Amino acid sequence: MPFTMIAAPAARDRLQKADGTCVLLDVRQPEEVRIAAVTGAVVIPMMEIPNRLAELDRAKDILVMCHHGMRSQQVADFLARSGYPKVASVIGGIDAWAATVDATIPRY
Repeated sequence: MPFTMIAAPAARDRLQKADGTCVLLDVRQPEEVRIAAVTGAVVIPMMEIPNRLAELDRAKDILVMCHHGMRSQQVADFLARSGYPKVASVIGGIDAWAATVDATIPRY
């Protein structure tokens, strides 16, 4: 099943309404997360995803975020091909999140 794309405000809304059935997966590097982060996101750097799949619950909606959206699309595609049925990539990544959802998050 292919992954979908989701805008940052829609991702925020889905997370708020999900009651624990949705997770925001940040696939950026630790040094990027130190600059700007969304509270509550699960952080697994992109290159670690294949070895850490067991940490991701297949029953949950997984919203994947990176800096601008390229890495998150690659990870979302990998997860979808690995049997995760509910995966979406956040369009524009943390940059779009900072611009449209939470202006307190630094843009870099």
